[in-house]
Amino acid sequence: MQRIRVTFSRGEEVKYLSHLDLMRLWERALRRADIPLAYSQGFSPHPRISIAAPLPIGVTSSSEIMDILLNKRFSPYFFINAVIEQLPNGIGLIGVEQVAMQLPSLQSQVRKAEYCVELETGRLALEVEEELKSFMAKSEFPWQHRRDHDVRHYDIRSLVDRLWLVEWMGSCCTVGMCLRADSSATGRAEQVTLALGFPNPPKSIHRTKLILAGG
Repeated sequence: MQRIRVTFSRGEEVKYLSHLDLMRLWERALRRADIPLAYSQGFSPHPRISIAAPLPIGVTSSSEIMDILLNKRFSPYFFINAVIEQLPNGIGLIGVEQVAMQLPSLQSQVRKAEYCVELETGRLALEVEEELKSFMAKSEFPWQHRRDHDVRHYDIRSLVDRLWLVEWMGSCCTVGMCLRADSSATGRAEQVTLALGFPNPPKSIHRTKLILAGG
């Protein structure tokens, strides 16, 4: 048995794929590449593939992480060469490494996620920076989010680790966000932008980094 960790990107071409569709895409690509996948036991065996933190639909990324269990040892070098030809436009293979079998599940190791969020704004760069500082200076920020017929009440400030202005270009700005993303709570970039006073949905959201336990 061998545990392989894959880092990959998701571009514009595949940003509307659901998590389930993405898993099917990877399973097909790995099978076509003749990767020796390990399968679960039971009535309906499936490849032992896990993604660190499913990406919301419509969001792109340059930092997706996936663990794959193989039933025999396979060189990361040969893995890259075999798989890269089977991936569609929009999925980029960034890196492959072997990790210890005894590590906790990948999902349980996720702690934070970083994003670049492009927003329309009529504010000056200094005004945006002051709004970010004001939000971070609060000890709490009660928030509610309606989804279908349910309303969730929570402290959105507790989900935000850091905010910064990446770029400002006249009517648009890009805000960097480091948000909590563990098993108990996950910060959503689009909700943070509303809390910051940006009324329009983000023009784009791009995940730049996933931070695992231990750095």
